Amino acid sequence: MTFVVTQDCIGCKHTDCVEVCPVDCFYEGENFLVINPDECIDCALCEPECPIDAIVADNMLSVEQMPLLAINAELSKVWPNLDEAKEPLPDAASWQAKPNKLSHLIR
Repeated sequence: MTFVVTQDCIGCKHTDCVEVCPVDCFYEGENFLVINPDECIDCALCEPECPIDAIVADNMLSVEQMPLLAINAELSKVWPNLDEAKEPLPDAASWQAKPNKLSHLIR
């Protein structure tokens, strides 16, 4: 099992999760965070820290969310590692309630 950052993070990019990760398995893109599934130790510390519930266990992904497992794996190989918290994106509050944000992912 691993944890997955879902599309709810797109446009928000809260980093409370990064602060508690003991293995620094988060990677940062312009408008999204991902978890490297090979580095995640399944400790579950990040999940409750996300203020928008954008992190879920891979076995809890809905059918619609399944592509995000591959997206997290792919992008964690090319994006820089993030090992400390940052401020969320300036317009995070306006992005929080938007549905179907995957088309807004900046790779």
